[in-house]
Amino acid sequence: MADSKDERRPAGELEASVMAALWAAGVPQTPGQVQQSLGADLARTTVTTILTRLYDKGVVGRCRQGRGFAYFPVQDAQGLTARRMHTELDRDNDRETVLARFVAQLSPDDERVLRDLLEPGER
Repeated sequence: MADSKDERRPAGELEASVMAALWAAGVPQTPGQVQQSLGADLARTTVTTILTRLYDKGVVGRCRQGRGFAYFPVQDAQGLTARRMHTELDRDNDRETVLARFVAQLSPDDERVLRDLLEPGER
């Protein structure tokens, strides 16, 4: 018999869903509003916990609404991805090697985009 804990979502999936709901809303959302927009079988307390963790990480901001808070993203999806890339880069002491390996694995199209971003006056 499968334990219900074995059927948990992968790490980060709930956070990604909550962020998607906040971006889609475009205005600050209470945990109850986020819960409702997710349409998932999640307790409001679970959504509140996720939002609090995202707030502690600096990924969302919050403003007082009634007795609680309404939450909003502090960056768009691309900004959040860039932030994660910086976080990963900061975890290694050998930045040059990490960057070299990252660039070596870029597709030709991504390499062209990166070159255009780094050398805007040459094209």
